[in-house]
Amino acid sequence: MNIVIRKLTPDLAEDYVRFFDKTPHWYDSDKRKCYCVPYCNDDYEEIKSLVTTQEAIRKYAIQCVKGGKLQGYLAYYGDKIVGWCNANTKSDCLKCNGWRYNLSFVPTEESTTGLKAKSVFCFVIAPEMRRNSIAKLLLGRVCHDAAQDGFDFVESYPEKEFINESDGYQGPVELYRKSGFTVFYEIDKQLVMRKLLKQSPAV
Repeated sequence: MNIVIRKLTPDLAEDYVRFFDKTPHWYDSDKRKCYCVPYCNDDYEEIKSLVTTQEAIRKYAIQCVKGGKLQGYLAYYGDKIVGWCNANTKSDCLKCNGWRYNLSFVPTEESTTGLKAKSVFCFVIAPEMRRNSIAKLLLGRVCHDAAQDGFDFVESYPEKEFINESDGYQGPVELYRKSGFTVFYEIDKQLVMRKLLKQSPAV
């Protein structure tokens, strides 16, 4: 299967929102589509009053993609998008919704050590294309580009027990283990996993 991974760029903004328009990613996604806006590098407390309707969220997603605030990778099969991975610079996302409500326990020692981290927040794979290693391909591209861009490590936040793609949008632990990640920190039901891209005693 010829899957092409493309970095999300401003010219792909319309492709990106159309993928979310059509692709289920929550049980009630016909009624509620996130467009990954809660995981962009904006202060969510400042923007949440602006994204109260689906139309507003979609419009804001386009704005974030074009402004480089929403970062990640798209998987194409032919001319159709079949997968998405949100991968942003960790230090840029510490005020996003994910950090405020889900990831407040995650260590942020790199903010004082000068280390540079890439965070993998979520995956969305088209239901008919699951079990085709698309998430693995997306993650591989994230790690490759992060190394090329001078990041010290890539970090992920999977739940210890993967139930399904809807609940486990962070990806399963095994996906990361097979891609060279190891457990760095854990709390309750969730793990912080890291893949070192540079050998550094600080991590």
